Amino acid sequence: MNNNKAAVVTYRGGSVENLHHANVAVVDASGKLLYGFGNPQRMTLARSAAKPAQALAVLEAGAFERFDFDEADLALMCASHSSEPRHIERTLAMLGKIDLTESSMRCGGHPPISDAVYKDWIKRDFTPTAACSNCSGKHVGMLGAALALGQTAENYESPDHPLQRHVKAVVADLCDLPVDGVEWATDGCNLPTPAFPLDRLARMYARLASAADLTASGEIASERTEALAKIYRAMTRHPEMVAGEGRFCTELMKAFDGDVVGKLGADGSYGIGIRASEQTLRLGSDGALGFSVKVEDGNIEALYMLVCEILERLQIGTSQQRGLLSAFHRPKMINTMKREIGHAEFSFELQKP
Repeated sequence: MNNNKAAVVTYRGGSVENLHHANVAVVDASGKLLYGFGNPQRMTLARSAAKPAQALAVLEAGAFERFDFDEADLALMCASHSSEPRHIERTLAMLGKIDLTESSMRCGGHPPISDAVYKDWIKRDFTPTAACSNCSGKHVGMLGAALALGQTAENYESPDHPLQRHVKAVVADLCDLPVDGVEWATDGCNLPTPAFPLDRLARMYARLASAADLTASGEIASERTEALAKIYRAMTRHPEMVAGEGRFCTELMKAFDGDVVGKLGADGSYGIGIRASEQTLRLGSDGALGFSVKVEDGNIEALYMLVCEILERLQIGTSQQRGLLSAFHRPKMINTMKREIGHAEFSFELQKP
């Protein structure tokens, strides 16, 4: 597969301004590579796109039963949220369920992803705290999991903490890799973050969608499949918790009305899970489908354009559903005087391996 050709090219007037190189992997529910571009096996830091796998570790630790977390709480554990009042309020309520305070959270406050929230904070001279972190749900989930495992919550973010060893084992197993087949670094929110081949990220999301299909059919499923389906339902039923007002992840899952799950990872990674349909069958999968993307320069706008273009080329959903994402697919490139001054073109082809 071509590792040198750009996936997205942006123009200012008739001149090339930016070349965005990217890697794409499209897999079936068994993890078989169906289509790709660039290097589908690129070792990739999934960043927040790995949050559903980390949430699975929280579920399998028994935190939900012990602390009575609900579906919206689970969605927030998978979130990179906009620090809207609903996100902060739910974080604090979740802390109350585990009888801890913000002082136990090992993440810091930061400027919000949402411009509207940022303007509000500036007007109020508001200083963000740990509960305002876009990863706050994941941190409270991790705290609950540590306690559910009978461990101390202190230093729960440490790679050597029993909780993080549990998380590493779950993530590796979900990706069909040995524990030492996953590399670990430290994320922006201070928790360990995994790196693994890009097609394994697609596999993870295909498994989420496949689990949703299996449990919806009424078939007897394993505990893990039930847990994955629970995560899928939480994210697709509460998309406003996963990102926020006007954000891509939220709008994507609203547009496809439960048939697609998706999650952003910082610096240009994305994971998509697609439930089984006639179209996934035509694409060569006998069930659910997953795809993952990594944009080499980390450009998030180019990432969203590329994800939308792949959905278009794979003909996922209806044209009306895909059209709801047009502002992300082909965003208008305008200057301060509202003049359109450029455009983007997609210069990649999905290839069978």
